[in-house]
Amino acid sequence: MTVSELSSPVLENPAAARRKVGRGVALWPMRTDRWSLWHAGAATFMAAVGVLATWDAWRDIYDWARADEEYSHIFLVPIVAACMVFVRRHRFRHCKPSGTALGLIIALVGWGITTFGFYHNYQSLWHGGAVIVVLGCVTSVLGKHMLFRFFPAVAVLVFLIPVPGLLRQNIAMPLETWTAQISQGAFEMVRVNVERSGNLLSINNKTVNIIEACNGLRMVFALILIGYAFCFGLPLRNSVRFLILAASPIAIIFCNVLRILPNIWICGYYSKHVGEVFHSYSGWLMLPISFLMLLGIIRVLRWAMIPVMRYTLAS
Repeated sequence: MTVSELSSPVLENPAAARRKVGRGVALWPMRTDRWSLWHAGAATFMAAVGVLATWDAWRDIYDWARADEEYSHIFLVPIVAACMVFVRRHRFRHCKPSGTALGLIIALVGWGITTFGFYHNYQSLWHGGAVIVVLGCVTSVLGKHMLFRFFPAVAVLVFLIPVPGLLRQNIAMPLETWTAQISQGAFEMVRVNVERSGNLLSINNKTVNIIEACNGLRMVFALILIGYAFCFGLPLRNSVRFLILAASPIAIIFCNVLRILPNIWICGYYSKHVGEVFHSYSGWLMLPISFLMLLGIIRVLRWAMIPVMRYTLAS
């Protein structure tokens, strides 16, 4: 078999062609306009450069996540982003390292934001600008396709930014009030005498503060993050995604009440130490419970014969 015969317009079946390739004859040139391992290594290097350039902001983000349990969800963000990329891994074949100049623009904009936030004492801008700088550095290697074809994985990076205290309190205060009211009603349904004064619940002549039991917004942003990962980790219709995201506050209140009810009972009838131990570990238990709740919503929609899937993420 000569090269001229292989270049003839009529080829054998694909199986025969693959056998000839296996014998060392290349029928088609290899694609060189897609992402490669070199691009992955260069993108990792540029991300490290971006982190080093904004090291103080990244170290502050890490300190917030390590020291304050209300920001511990930050450690889940890289895992969720990696999952968003993994479920879309077959899109790599359609990605080219084009539009890399956009990465330089993004990095410069991020540098301006983080500098402004640092010198004007805007913590969110300081942290958010640092995240944008790293994103721009990676885009300067991988190109614009990283932003558009993997947008859910890029958008989830906003959870890396610690929420300002004032915004956190504006969300936490009504949440704590609703939780106290629902908890009192739940105890009354099972004929347990509980008195409520604001966010204080009295059981067995012991007072439990819902602020301490709920601990502000501890686990709230983690539950929102799990809901986001569920919505964009499955090929759902956009309407179903919006429905699940809109139902996130209800799921958060339900999970808070589900955790607080036994916590209040333990604090009322057992020692404070036992209640603190239960409180420390019960929060993370809500993550798989919330995930099962979201699966239940999908099953209910399918049972009602409502279409929930739209397309395959790899397409």
